[in-house]
Amino acid sequence: MLIHSRLNDQPPKAKAGSRKKPAPAPGAAGKSAKITKNPLFEAKPNNFGIGQHIRPKTDLTRFVKWPEYIRLQRQKVILSQRLKVPPAIAQFSHTLDKTTATQLFKLLNKYRPESKVEKKERLEALAKAATEGKEPAKDKKPLFVKYGLNHCVALIEAKKASLVVIAHDVDPIELVVFLPALCRKMGVPYVIVKGKARLGTVVHKKTAAVLTLQDVNSEDQRELATLVSAAKANFADKYEEQRRQWGGGLRGNKSTQMMRKRAKAAGLDSKAAALGKL
Repeated sequence: MLIHSRLNDQPPKAKAGSRKKPAPAPGAAGKSAKITKNPLFEAKPNNFGIGQHIRPKTDLTRFVKWPEYIRLQRQKVILSQRLKVPPAIAQFSHTLDKTTATQLFKLLNKYRPESKVEKKERLEALAKAATEGKEPAKDKKPLFVKYGLNHCVALIEAKKASLVVIAHDVDPIELVVFLPALCRKMGVPYVIVKGKARLGTVVHKKTAAVLTLQDVNSEDQRELATLVSAAKANFADKYEEQRRQWGGGLRGNKSTQMMRKRAKAAGLDSKAAALGKL
């Protein structure tokens, strides 16, 4: 009986000629005959596999592994923006405006110290005059820009400096951080300009932390007076104000957006986020 019931479970055999056709493949249903196109305008998709088409040039700056010194100087800039910077260091971010700085460097370039080549030529001329028995012509002492930190500090302390030019990016900053206070105490006008390398070009060096102008020719007196008045207006007169201003404390884009979202969720004004109240 058990065997008989199992045999009855089998489906009935289909009659000849009544078998259904299998369902078509899913992709084959919508296929139609390929339309022939003009070969001049036929799309040929690029294959960017190994040894195939050349990839288009893209900006890969974000993926470049920069040298360590570049990474360090970029990180230092970001840190100085994020962290709170004390006023003594923050004052070096307030530099002379571009127009006045251009006038200043024009004047400084007139009083560049002699280069090694010029010094060699001068000494050779003196030696030649001495061998010929001629007395060397006694010229006035040439007027040059003074450089070197110790030399400039000595001139400021002796009140012999007419104008002191300080670079904003000296490293370590402790080398020049005391100079604005010293200049103010001694009543010497000073300016802070961008670029120790730019100061270095004036005195034939790679970099220079500070330069000092002592005296200038009579035709440049008016120009020097204009620069001194600009220095007093922008730096000496604003010293007390800058002494209280802290630098840095600026948020990045991600942090700013996060604070705005928090302010929005709390139903506060977006300015509250900028003030860092959340």
